[in-house]
Amino acid sequence: MINFTLQNHKPLREIVYEELKRQIMVGEIAPGTRMMEVELAEEMGVSRTPVREAIRKLEKEGLVTIEPRRGAYASDISAKDMVDILEVRQDLEGMAAGIAAQRITEEGRLELESIARKYKESVDKEDIEQIIKNDEAFHKYIVSLSGNKTLIKMVSQVQELALRFRYIYYEDFSRFKNQPTEHQAIVDAIVSGDVTSARVNAEEHLARLKDFVRKEGDKLNKHVVNVHSK
Repeated sequence: MINFTLQNHKPLREIVYEELKRQIMVGEIAPGTRMMEVELAEEMGVSRTPVREAIRKLEKEGLVTIEPRRGAYASDISAKDMVDILEVRQDLEGMAAGIAAQRITEEGRLELESIARKYKESVDKEDIEQIIKNDEAFHKYIVSLSGNKTLIKMVSQVQELALRFRYIYYEDFSRFKNQPTEHQAIVDAIVSGDVTSARVNAEEHLARLKDFVRKEGDKLNKHVVNVHSK
């Protein structure tokens, strides 16, 4: 049941959409799960109409698959899907970091360093939830520093798709251990105004993650199968 008192300024369809999206993103609705309008409506304490509208919107974002005569399902994902997303992120975020190095202000520097520091602290504490939150904030802020509205819009969609992978795949803490150092290299390059270094470090950071996913592909796909079968 949704707590509507905390969100009564939003249209009902938007509240339902955001809640279903959150559940898919964090794995509460596992890949391959059938999304039954009646059951979801009862669970959330709403009519079927906002649920139906939310499912259609989520389909457009690639989070739900609707098949004729079978209904709607939370979209399946795989290591290959993640590699595809990371290939796009690698180029776009590398570009964003390069532009950010040209345009960063003192205020931007302070905020970027603060976000990087929070990320490192969450890694030191091995707090997965905060690691995911701060990692997302770090990458989003760099893109925002570019000041390029078209780039921000494009990267936002791709980063959102990647967020789902973070929750599903990164129960293994090993990949996170080196990321604070990689993040700091990106920060240093942007702050110093080194356009080439900022772009290269941002691209290499995502390339390492892409290589990690390729290397662990079989294990990651098995994890998705296990989640699917629960």
